[in-house]
Amino acid sequence: MSEKAYKVLVVDDDAEMCGLLSDVLKEEAFSVVTTNNSLEASKLLKREEFDIIITDLKMKGLKGLDLLEETKQVSPLTPVIIITAFGTIESAIQAIKMGAYDYVTKPFQMDELVLTVKKALENRLLKKEVIRLKKEVESRYQFHHLIGKSPLMQKIYDLIERISDTSSNVLITGESGTGKELVAKAIHYNGIRKEGPFIAVNCAAIPETLLESELFGYKKGAFTDAKSDKKGLIFEAKGGTLFLDEITEMPFPLQAKLLRMIEEREVRPLGDTSTYSIDVRIISTSNRDIKSMILASQFREDLYYRLNVIDIQLPLLRERKEDIPLLALHFIKKFSGEMKKNISDISEGALKILLNYSWPGNIRELENVIQRAITLTRHEIILPEDLSNIMMEEENEDLIDKGFRVKYTISQLEKEYIKRVLLEVGGNKSKAAEILGLDRKTLYRKLQEE
Repeated sequence: MSEKAYKVLVVDDDAEMCGLLSDVLKEEAFSVVTTNNSLEASKLLKREEFDIIITDLKMKGLKGLDLLEETKQVSPLTPVIIITAFGTIESAIQAIKMGAYDYVTKPFQMDELVLTVKKALENRLLKKEVIRLKKEVESRYQFHHLIGKSPLMQKIYDLIERISDTSSNVLITGESGTGKELVAKAIHYNGIRKEGPFIAVNCAAIPETLLESELFGYKKGAFTDAKSDKKGLIFEAKGGTLFLDEITEMPFPLQAKLLRMIEEREVRPLGDTSTYSIDVRIISTSNRDIKSMILASQFREDLYYRLNVIDIQLPLLRERKEDIPLLALHFIKKFSGEMKKNISDISEGALKILLNYSWPGNIRELENVIQRAITLTRHEIILPEDLSNIMMEEENEDLIDKGFRVKYTISQLEKEYIKRVLLEVGGNKSKAAEILGLDRKTLYRKLQEE
């Protein structure tokens, strides 16, 4: 199963059955405790934590359903499997209603019972992981609305903390949907300028003819429609942060004026004869290859160096897949609240699809996927059927074909294969290392590499 020996409590007044189940489960690397006394089992439940309970239905003293009820009180996440030679539809329905994981009638095939035990364990571990992730989302893995436990994101958090109390200009690069504006706000609202304004300007959304006047402002009569003086957004950002989103879309002539403003720390509105000192920090973003644009004379190299005093490059979502469960839970909570729907979880199958998907739209795409699923689902958890067909088709896609489509490097292909093997063996690193032909130390090292 894994490096940890998961504990199973077997309760049956048939000593031979206890011994047989113990031998079979120990062969599967479980730690097994058996007892023929249901009263003793009750005491064990209160003393120790078990990962799985297997109990007979009819016994002297406490019955199997009594132990099920006690387990739900003292260890609600521990799955209970009821076994019986006297199975009826009524007793099975009652057991399931009371929260039993499964109901198995004797005689049964041992390999089928072992499979049931493994699935019950996966169910328990997934529930524990969801609870852990919810706590982490609310604590150290959430940094001013940024969410992630991956080493890549932890480094970004550390960098944000180190630069927030400076006024150095910052350039944030990364594909669309990676969270560039959230990082900019985290820098601003966690630093010395947090009491000042955060003024955002989307350089791609404002027409070229208006962008200059919006940024620098103008005097009355500067042009036909200038009916009165107007302060530019640079003035509005005084003492705070000017956020220039998609800076590479700024017209080339305007780049020269922005460069002059940065170098001289003063600005002249359109139609004005005077200049005015300014105090702003500039945080800019781009989803394009700026160096290629510089070579093509589409972006000023001198401006690039003025903006890029500190560089933050955001990773793709597929490079930080360990953050997907955290992000999914965050969006589930957000949208189920907005839509007033009682949805708080995602099934193991649906989560597997999310983890195997390539996420060309990054976090923004994940947010849209969860919003769609919350809208469509008729259940209390998100199921695979609530996800788009494209995602499910990609899950079954051959790894080599996916590598060609996504254009993986050899290193990325290796990491993706390791992740798929780990997923297939339920996280069992020893078994994964055996399949991969690696010793465990090498596997651990590869898992820790960025």
